[in-house]
Amino acid sequence: MNKFVKGIAVAGLATAMSQGAVAACGDVTIAEMNWASAEFMANVDKIILEEGYGCSVELIPGATLTTFASMDTKGVPDIAPELWTQAVEVPLLAALAAGSLHSMNPKPIMGAGEGWVVPGYTLANHPELKTVLDIIERPDLFPSKEDPSKGAFVGCPAGWGCQQVNANLFRAFDMEAKGWVLVDPGSAAGLDGAMAKAVNRGDDYFGYYWSPTAMMGKLNMSMVDFGVPFTEMEHWTNCITQAECADPKQSAWSASEINTIVTDSFMKNNDPKAAAYFGKRVFPASAMGAMLVYMGDNQAGGEDAAIEFLMNHEDVWTPWVGVQAANLIKKSLN
Repeated sequence: MNKFVKGIAVAGLATAMSQGAVAACGDVTIAEMNWASAEFMANVDKIILEEGYGCSVELIPGATLTTFASMDTKGVPDIAPELWTQAVEVPLLAALAAGSLHSMNPKPIMGAGEGWVVPGYTLANHPELKTVLDIIERPDLFPSKEDPSKGAFVGCPAGWGCQQVNANLFRAFDMEAKGWVLVDPGSAAGLDGAMAKAVNRGDDYFGYYWSPTAMMGKLNMSMVDFGVPFTEMEHWTNCITQAECADPKQSAWSASEINTIVTDSFMKNNDPKAAAYFGKRVFPASAMGAMLVYMGDNQAGGEDAAIEFLMNHEDVWTPWVGVQAANLIKKSLN
């Protein structure tokens, strides 16, 4: 988020935490987004808030656009642990300025990023493919199942903030005219399945993904340089991320901006120590990657992964909470 947004967030946090927040933590709702890292983070937050601060937490299924819209208009859920904010930056900026929402942590995951990826062996076998500009000239390497005469670019499922960005960049690079089709994978599982199936077969694959994730590491996927600079932020925000963008320009992907966002109600009605926790809660890429691999290898859900993390990574999470809260959390795990 830009400096203006960060300034609003800091000011909003200071204001909310000075408005006589009660010493107890009450009922709290947390968005459990529909991808692994967000599911894991939501469950870590749930356990820490419940066991460390005495909150009563309910997890609510969510996705980037729907969760933000609900928080913005209804104030529910109270917390979005991992909100990728590029797709909602304009209304989020307004909400932060109004004080209805607060940015607690602009970097909840270190080393995070998103963009367009191919398998490592594709680049090894075709060293001439150095950028997206090179790849889109070779649709023949990535044949679509429905029409092998076309190249397949796999985008984002409906409801994800990246869906519109991919669609607009697909147009900006004139990919349809160059022999490509934009594939909707249908769901998070569909996106993962398409990539894994192609790699397991040794097929070339081209599509959207993000890091850190177990899939990127296990499948040896490589983020590809776009071969063009990032467009100006105004165009990215007001066109590339929007449903109606008359003339999208070619651009590299925006630097990833992830925030933990909370409602004003959460700030005012709960223990300020619980709110302060979110400002300290930063997952190193190594720890996050290890937990995502654990989830994939063990077919584990967010709750199991959260317990695994809290039991085996005390060095990471104990600095996020006070000594008393840490002791309560550890006791609950025994």
